[in-house]
Order: sequence, then C-alpha cells, then structure tokens
Amino acid sequence: MAHGHQDRLPARTTAEVVGGVGPRLRALRQRRDVTLAALATETGISVSTLSRLEAGQRKPTLELLLPLARAYQVPLDDLVGAPQTGDPRVHLQPEMHGGRVVVPLTRRTGGVRSFKQLFPAHSPGGEPDLRTHEGYEWLYVLSGRLRLLLGERDLDLGPGEVVEFDTHTPHWIGNVTDQVTEVLCLYGPQGERAHVRSRPAG
Repeated sequence: MAHGHQDRLPARTTAEVVGGVGPRLRALRQRRDVTLAALATETGISVSTLSRLEAGQRKPTLELLLPLARAYQVPLDDLVGAPQTGDPRVHLQPEMHGGRVVVPLTRRTGGVRSFKQLFPAHSPGGEPDLRTHEGYEWLYVLSGRLRLLLGERDLDLGPGEVVEFDTHTPHWIGNVTDQVTEVLCLYGPQGERAHVRSRPAG
C-alpha cells in the first residue's frame, strides 16, 4: 500500500522537540520585538526563568508554555513545533485558568476572540482581588449568576444579562453561588470593542 509523504518523515524524539522550544520562543519574541522584561510583566514569569527557558536551560512545562501562548496569541502547538497531522479540523481544547474552565471558540491569533467560561460554584475563593490589564471585554451570562466588581460598582448578573467594560478598569469576576455559571466572553486584547450596528426600534 502506498503511503503519503508525511508518513515517510522521520519522527522526532521527545528530546528533539523539547530542545527546539527555547530557540522557537526566542525567535518568536524577537520577531515581535518584545523584551524579556515586558514578557515577564505580561505572563508573571520571571525574567531569569524566561531567559533560561529560551536558552534551553529550563524544562518547558505546561505551566510556563500556557501563559506564553496566551501572551503571543498563538496555539500551544506553535510553541513546541508540533507536526501537522493532516486533519484540517480545528481542535480547541479546554484550559484551566484560576479555577475556571475556559473553552476557546475561535482560533484567531489577533483581534476580538471568543471564549466560553465555566465558573465552578463559589469560585474563585478568597477575598476579591481587583486587577487591570490591556483589552476590552464583553460578557454574556448563559446560566447561573455572576458577580462582577468593576471599579466602585458591585454587579450581580443573571442569565441573559450582558456587560462590557474596558479592562483597564480594576475588576474581579467570580461565582458566589452554589451552582456552575456559564458565560460567553468576547475579548479584544488591544482594546477592540464589539460594535453594535443596529438596535431594536422602540
């Protein structure tokens, strides 16, 4: 039986894949003209760890690669140089972020991106910690209830309610109920907004 060209390609060892991550990360950062200090601020990973990761002196764990994939807005496969499988379908995998399950709904590398988020009951725990970051966010509650602290405002959002805000405003999002809350989220990393073209008459 004849095999396709891809089947004849030599398989790379795990060591070869891991060894190629550092140079790939350095090249990606340099192409985007991002300093290690700026990347450390965005990802929360120290400059020394990032430097060692790029030099191949630090093992590229999932905990390090996920924040970098988000910062560069590229699929995780691009960071590790995963081979193409020949399957044209987009496989978007759920991720864990601060106790939430985040399911990407698009595979765009820029502009407004969409996600579905699942907030477990009573999450995140502890005292609300208001934060700011680059971007603009639009949230639509599908089910359950969501608490949003936005600047001086304390909002209790239920199914069908929508909120949009500039993420430079200090904010905290959590679920303080005993049921899972489902949320649809649009996020513009550079402040892009979802523009309403028309409104119902009346």
